[in-house]
Amino acid sequence: MKARYYFFIVLFLFFLNIFVWQEVFALNAPKYLQVDFLNVGQGDSTFIETPQGHQIMIDGGPSSAVLGKLAYLMPFFDKDLDLIVLTHPEKDHMQGLLEILKSYKADYILWNGVKKEGQDYQLWLATLEKQKNMGAKIIIADSQEKIKAGTAEIDILFPFESVENKEITSANNTCVVVKLIYGKKSFLFTGDIDMATERKIVKSGEDITSDVLKIAHHGSKYSSSPEILKSVSPFLAVISVGKNSYGHPTQEVLNKLENFGIKVKRTDIAGDIKLLCDGNKIYAR
Repeated sequence: MKARYYFFIVLFLFFLNIFVWQEVFALNAPKYLQVDFLNVGQGDSTFIETPQGHQIMIDGGPSSAVLGKLAYLMPFFDKDLDLIVLTHPEKDHMQGLLEILKSYKADYILWNGVKKEGQDYQLWLATLEKQKNMGAKIIIADSQEKIKAGTAEIDILFPFESVENKEITSANNTCVVVKLIYGKKSFLFTGDIDMATERKIVKSGEDITSDVLKIAHHGSKYSSSPEILKSVSPFLAVISVGKNSYGHPTQEVLNKLENFGIKVKRTDIAGDIKLLCDGNKIYAR
């Protein structure tokens, strides 16, 4: 009986020793920012995790497909997102967020606040109200604001003026455009803005130089102006796109990216695109 008691004590100390060394190695491990451009079909969805564990979603894609992605990226017991960003209330960006918010709680939700017609939009408003009652803070995009997430920072670049409660002909050109910064590296998320809006952002004088550019509007010919490609000067362009009848991404856009010497990754070809950043370098998986 005594021998069995000593055996369990030794076994406990052995596993405790392993746990302690694991924690030591974890503390000494490099701290990475993780950015996952998710393959959700013809739409946009990006999952971000900061070195301090902040979990952020930018858009959710056109369907519930994003839920399977989150189940892989987050522990099964974790149903809390620190920040959700809806660039604009169009189905190919919003629908997946509606599905996410049926099962997950958000601490902060950032969007542009525009008025739209349609059942999906009304469901979005109802979902915001429900999340608000659960403690979420709803933020209307303000280009003068920055959001801190540990050692990472999100700089809101557009829209320049509030479009809250305004009825807009084209929601695409009210997109929330943000720059994610970690150390010396940065990522630019452009939603579905067109060339005219891109040029406005370039002329604003904002620092939009970024290492990674999420190509606007899935590679539509109406986006990715030479002006923004030159100003951003990314080494990598990510195109979030799926099977579609629009011809996205257009050969015109692909040619422009090639002419600027920008490497391209597409979710319809590469699937989920995982990038890790230590603040000095960006690594693709």
